[in-house]
Amino acid sequence: MTRFSEGWRAAGLMTHVTTLPTRYGIGDLGPSAYAMIEVLKKAGLTFWQVLPLVPTAPGLGNSPYSAYSAFAGHELLISPEQLVQDLWLTESEAEGFQMPLNPTVDFEKVSHHKTALIDLIFTREADTILNQEDFQSFCRQNAVWLNDFAFFMAAKDDFGGAPWSGWPPELRHREDSALAFHGTRLFRPILRRKFGQYLFFKQLKELKAAFNKEGLALIGDTAFYVNHDSSDVWANQWLFSLDQDGAAAQMAGVPPDYFAKDGQLWGNPVYNWPSHSASDFSWWKYRLNHCLEHFDWTRLDHFRAMSACWSVPAGQKTAAGGFWVRSPGDQLFRELNKNGPLNIIAEDLGIITPDVTCLRQTYRLPGMRVLQFGVGDDQPLSLHTPFRIEPDNFVYSGTHDNNTTRGWFREELLPADRLRLSDLVGYKVSETNAAQALTRLAWLSPGAVAMTTMADLLNLDEKSRFNTPGLATGNWSWRMTRFPEDSALDNLGRLTALAGRDNMAHPNILTY
Repeated sequence: MTRFSEGWRAAGLMTHVTTLPTRYGIGDLGPSAYAMIEVLKKAGLTFWQVLPLVPTAPGLGNSPYSAYSAFAGHELLISPEQLVQDLWLTESEAEGFQMPLNPTVDFEKVSHHKTALIDLIFTREADTILNQEDFQSFCRQNAVWLNDFAFFMAAKDDFGGAPWSGWPPELRHREDSALAFHGTRLFRPILRRKFGQYLFFKQLKELKAAFNKEGLALIGDTAFYVNHDSSDVWANQWLFSLDQDGAAAQMAGVPPDYFAKDGQLWGNPVYNWPSHSASDFSWWKYRLNHCLEHFDWTRLDHFRAMSACWSVPAGQKTAAGGFWVRSPGDQLFRELNKNGPLNIIAEDLGIITPDVTCLRQTYRLPGMRVLQFGVGDDQPLSLHTPFRIEPDNFVYSGTHDNNTTRGWFREELLPADRLRLSDLVGYKVSETNAAQALTRLAWLSPGAVAMTTMADLLNLDEKSRFNTPGLATGNWSWRMTRFPEDSALDNLGRLTALAGRDNMAHPNILTY
């Protein structure tokens, strides 16, 4: 039995927070995020899905899947307008940090502006912040990760941005005397980092409450692996496969396949599963519950690694020298589900073996189906073809890793595929209506939740692609310069009602 076996149907929209139009160079948790409430309501939608909101690493292209922490929030997403509303800033102070509404994010410039803005507030509040009960309560409730993250970032700044593996040995190995010495020496920068997290999570909490009040839900995202240079690995070294110097002994990746003859070598340290098991998976449980505290659902990236992961010994130049290692996913989800199934979407894309599907279905986790993957020679048998999609799935026109549907149709589809898509839809599909066609197929499919992307709703071409896997630069920076027109939302709303996915049909959306 699936969690959606009683005909429960809904729909939603995917776009990352950074893509929203604002006056501050990047989408944030302010008015543009609240505007998504009306966007969803006009189209009868229920869900807004975003990517991880974690602090990204500039040296890794600002990918939301490469972060300094799996728990912390990205200060770049703090809204100046909300800071004005909460009386942290004056309107004139906030206006001093405004930027043109460009179609891409200049991360370096935005980081400079947002850091200066938060520094300005902190300078005024530093002497009294420890006496503010709301801030104290936040620090107590999040001490499990907050203390290590704030220390990590303050020390990283102090050591010129060096990764923790390049810090002095006594600090690298977290000797008590070194932690005490540097913790005292860096007290103010550590407090500043905690203050930034306090502002971020206050805004995120208020945003979620506003969505839930309207019967709408937020879907977050959880990367499977974490960066080696992160507070998570530095603070919990026994939970990862590291050597005695702290370097990764076994690295994550995927094996060679049709698309990559050498596989993909990601470089993240794989998990030391025996240590996780010995601690009853406390780190994983806290991590997923932390995400679900701030989102109604979360997508778990690279779910197949919950059954088995590809492990590559250090020193290998490619992923071809790796091997499969069984993961204790069954044991982990048994622990996680003791109080009922969690609202987790399993990203089960790629080459999925029966054991992965069995794990997902055993714990009643919806999977993912992507219509762009269902158009090809194998269309009649593909699990991504609309008529083969089962109810226990979220079905997408495309994801953040896909081209926009308009760009996909123009750049990637062969003539035979275009004809096949037209036959499937029942009318001639062209570049101009391909996004609308895939959205219609998703909405009318048996999948419990149908999703489209903001770029597809706006019918944008390949210039608005958000990420191209394997491309080192130019990703994650696209922004919309406007919200969809009411006419587009009205059209989608009629389709939503036709497909039985209208938000108003499911008043128990948050508690089903």
